[in-house]
Amino acid sequence: MSTPSTVSTSALRIHGERLWQSLMDLACIGATPKGGVCRLALSELDGQGRDLVVGWAREAGLSVTIDQIGNVFMRRPGRNNSLPPIMTGSHIDTQPTGGKFDGNYGVLAGLEVMRTLNDHGIQTEAPLELAFWTNEEGSRFVPVMMGSGVFRGAFTLEHAYAATDVEGKTVKDELQKIGYLGDEVPGQHPIGAYFETHIEQGPVLEDHGKTIGIVTGVLGIRWYDCTVTGMEAHAGPTPMHLRRDALQVATRLMQEVVACAGRHGPEGRGTVGMVQVFPNSRNVIPGQVKFSVDLRNASDAACDAMDADIRAVAERLARETGLTIRLDLVSAYPAQPFHPDCVEAVAHGAQTLGYSAMRCVSGAGHDAVYMAQLAPAGMIFIPCKDGISHNEIEDADPAHIAAGCNVLLHAMLERAGVVA
Repeated sequence: MSTPSTVSTSALRIHGERLWQSLMDLACIGATPKGGVCRLALSELDGQGRDLVVGWAREAGLSVTIDQIGNVFMRRPGRNNSLPPIMTGSHIDTQPTGGKFDGNYGVLAGLEVMRTLNDHGIQTEAPLELAFWTNEEGSRFVPVMMGSGVFRGAFTLEHAYAATDVEGKTVKDELQKIGYLGDEVPGQHPIGAYFETHIEQGPVLEDHGKTIGIVTGVLGIRWYDCTVTGMEAHAGPTPMHLRRDALQVATRLMQEVVACAGRHGPEGRGTVGMVQVFPNSRNVIPGQVKFSVDLRNASDAACDAMDADIRAVAERLARETGLTIRLDLVSAYPAQPFHPDCVEAVAHGAQTLGYSAMRCVSGAGHDAVYMAQLAPAGMIFIPCKDGISHNEIEDADPAHIAAGCNVLLHAMLERAGVVA
């Protein structure tokens, strides 16, 4: 570590080119022909990516701890190491057709914070820590957000260990194979506060022309299977007024899913993503339609209101048409607000640095959701080109990459304290 300098923390900026080069270097591991990355959790390539990041961390003077689900923690000491660390992190596993920035940016932004503090010889009161979590994507093993979920206690280590991929390989065996089956018991690792920096994975910041998203929380999710049952009949001989057409009723309800989101704005979301029509024949009136419903909102109360709304609509349509409509809740995830102090630390950082910013919510899940259930937490978003993610063409502006990392630096320093 360098000798302490006279640089004031308000003037601190990260080394943007170094951060960008680190992202590009990591992206070489599992690089795809279209410019993306395929580095599935616990694969040999994931092991190589982990080794690269851990090697960089050790070069920066960080100590490394690995827990039993393969979560990796890299610590920079503070003056008072009895204090719980101010942590940042994300993941480095990708989708099969993933991009260079999803997850990877949050990990390497945290590393760049540590490198910058080393460059300027700045000591924090509390220690700082960088984490990357195992199998956030869930593209090879389920459940998603596996490492942070085990750490949180959302499910057991044994459940995670037993998960298999399509070839029958288990999480535990693959962790051992790549050398990341650690000793520390998940969850027995203190956290003073947690920040996660991420590309937005949506178009809102770009649409508003803002550089920084001050994330106030993650939307709650309700997933349903809806079944509309009528009667299949011949398309020619059956007059329109005598039909029991399941598809026509289903499409009315599908439109109401979107309308329901509008009635519960500004953060309501309503999506029908999967439809099955029976018997799915050109000249047969559909007798049954099954489709998915995805409702999201920023609070559990708002999710409850959307649930009541769409159920009332389904009941009304069933009465009006005489068809049977079943709406079965198949999965629910509570909304997760972030801690006001961490949200404000992000806002202060953006304001201090002069970046345009707006408060927003995350429509996607992140490891920060589980961390927010254990400690004060917050997230920083930056725009991604055209809002595209989970795609090989995922892209971000180097200036935005640096800006988000600068905000992370200042937010972490605000929470950790700087030794005079």
